[in-house]
Amino acid sequence: MAEQPSEENRPESSSLPDDVWEKFVQDSERDIRASAPKEPSARARMVTERLRAMDEAQARAAGGGKRRTGRKRKAAQPARPEGWRASPPLPVLERRSSRRRRVWSAVGVVVAVALAVVAVNPSAALSWLPGGLGEDGAGAADATLLSPETGRPSTAPPDAPAGTPTREEPFAGSPAARWEAGADAIRLPEAKAVNGVPADRIRAALKGTKDFLVAANLDPGVLKGEHPKKALDLVDPAEKEYLADLRDALRDPTVKNDPVWTFTRFDPAEVELAGDVRVRGRMTVEAVKGTAGRAVIKADYTFVYPMARVGGGDEVSRSIVRRSVEVEAVDPARFRADEGHIWITDVNGEISNDDCRDGDGFIRPQFLADRQGRPEPSGPARDPYDRSKDLKPADGDAGCGVVSRT
Repeated sequence: MAEQPSEENRPESSSLPDDVWEKFVQDSERDIRASAPKEPSARARMVTERLRAMDEAQARAAGGGKRRTGRKRKAAQPARPEGWRASPPLPVLERRSSRRRRVWSAVGVVVAVALAVVAVNPSAALSWLPGGLGEDGAGAADATLLSPETGRPSTAPPDAPAGTPTREEPFAGSPAARWEAGADAIRLPEAKAVNGVPADRIRAALKGTKDFLVAANLDPGVLKGEHPKKALDLVDPAEKEYLADLRDALRDPTVKNDPVWTFTRFDPAEVELAGDVRVRGRMTVEAVKGTAGRAVIKADYTFVYPMARVGGGDEVSRSIVRRSVEVEAVDPARFRADEGHIWITDVNGEISNDDCRDGDGFIRPQFLADRQGRPEPSGPARDPYDRSKDLKPADGDAGCGVVSRT
């Protein structure tokens, strides 16, 4: 019980009348009691526990999963060769190579509600998609495709009509149902001279960037775990340390050097592609500030892979991989440039729906059975389709988390 102010605490020099002092004592006691912490009632504790249990049950019903965030890696910085001119010495171009990976396991926060809607009226649910996916049995492939992305979206794409992905309809319930498929979805902007870099050099860098993205993320053999020779051959041979790291990762994957940071690879003994790969993104050209004769190509694309188990089963689990790649283009009158190759300065990525394991060299999509009995996920849910935000570097391990949809 809070102690009451006593007559002993009354200031000796106080000239307050007794009735005023008594009122002060009563007010002080009342305020102390009002501010003292109170133990919640048994009913309040019961309601709190019930709400917590409901939240946990809902998360488990939604598929429960984990996410993990990879560590930022910064390799040594080999210098680009000096320019052809010998006097005066030209600036040396350094590459800031950081391969970063964020990985998120699927937990489908809205899956339970979505399945309920489809169960009640699947035809009506599918008819909500533009393009008339209704009772005529049209598939997601017939949906009206979105126009190409020309700038950063202001918001995440809206929820697609509920649906369960199958081998026949691998993009049911996904915003990717309205995305373009394959290499044709990677469009090149018009090549113009930038910061003293001629238009033909910009054009070559743009094409090389697209070729690298296709070779690393869409090549059928690479997706099955084969050696990404085409992608490696595109990298400037002068980036010796970068190429050595990539080859080491492919030969002997480790936690610190996993090839999936750069190449999309699945284990062909476990899963197979169950449809085309949907792609959405953009490519831009910017001047490198502070140095004439240098420009950077910035590519930011999201790839959605519908995967099914090898050997049968109709269940499809989508893995979503977002990649950003930066490639430098230079004025050959100022800097040396190797024809037919690209100079990669930065690679960043985020992988959604994986098993939270680093170092085995594969992306392993999680199916419903894989998520049962797993530890409860933590952290706020992320939307892997939200392209309104930049990919952020991941410094150190940040554990596993959840995604809101796949």
